[in-house]
Amino acid sequence: MQFTDLKTQYAALKPRIDARIQQVLDHGQYIMGPEVKELETALAGFTGSKHCITVASGTEALLIALMALDLKPGDEVITTPFTFAATAETIVLAGCKPVFVDVEPDTGNIDPKLIEAMITPRTQAIMPVSLYGQVADMDAIDAIAAQHGLAVIEDGAQSFGALYQGRPSCALSTFGATSFFPSKPLGCYGDGGALFTDDDRLAQAAREIRVHGQSARYTHTRLGVGGRMDTLQCAVVLAKLERFEWELQQRARIGARYRGLLADVPGLTQVAVRPDRDSVYAQYTVMVEHRAAVQAALAAAGVPTAVHYPKPLNEQPAYAAHCCAGCTPRAAALADRVLSLPMSADLSEADQDTVVAALRSALVQAGG
Repeated sequence: MQFTDLKTQYAALKPRIDARIQQVLDHGQYIMGPEVKELETALAGFTGSKHCITVASGTEALLIALMALDLKPGDEVITTPFTFAATAETIVLAGCKPVFVDVEPDTGNIDPKLIEAMITPRTQAIMPVSLYGQVADMDAIDAIAAQHGLAVIEDGAQSFGALYQGRPSCALSTFGATSFFPSKPLGCYGDGGALFTDDDRLAQAAREIRVHGQSARYTHTRLGVGGRMDTLQCAVVLAKLERFEWELQQRARIGARYRGLLADVPGLTQVAVRPDRDSVYAQYTVMVEHRAAVQAALAAAGVPTAVHYPKPLNEQPAYAAHCCAGCTPRAAALADRVLSLPMSADLSEADQDTVVAALRSALVQAGG
């Protein structure tokens, strides 16, 4: 059983993907070829954003967004400790200080009610993460930001395709950023990412930053990075985009089926999905006690699992100086209990039934 089944997806899309890749091989424009603009136009249309800027990875998307905002050394960016390292990493790389705010205990997303108390005169931006495929409470976050004159960057690496009150992830704030890492709901076959904004000035800045700060060839008007998304990766995403709506429907169906099958399982809590939004289930994550024992039993039964994430960022050596280890108890509690199960649009009901049966058995063994 695959944790994320990319082989079945490729088999279904093989003619489209192969044809798209062959097109690039034929024209030979491997950097900034026509597929780059084609994908940007398609993704902007998908989200309803005015601008889409493809970039080399989801990490580059966050970094370029921060650089486009012209933040100064020592500026503070409020974010969540319960996320992949790239979120805080880019803040530090931009010369800023990450300020960690604890999360909602049932969703794992940043708790907006705790944000305002952490705002200082140095705060310049808020970077919420849309965890596990569900958008954070962006209206509440945007309202706080507007009141204090702050920018908001949605880290939507896990939530592209999700809706918040009927509006798409990555089109809800100053900047939206996503990743096309292969295991994401919309993934390429390497690294890739995208930035979204309605602000013309910020879009232009991001476009310049991704090509080493060039406003014209060999005219470097700002500090930049080598942040372009390869033409071949854009071609892969264009091919996958053709069945993405179907995949979102499948993810919703499979997620709902998991939720029903696991509803009465003792010793297990499921991550909540708020009624005003949905999830694209980048991971299907539950919370269990005795996680190591449960994982071991599942592995013995042939069921792969993962932990997203085993330690809050403010307890990681690279970021511990930015926040006390005990300052985010909800994130710490989740880090001890979360467990992600196999999830992809091509997960069969038979495999899903196997996962649930093995999980029930593992929980009994671990509890005993």
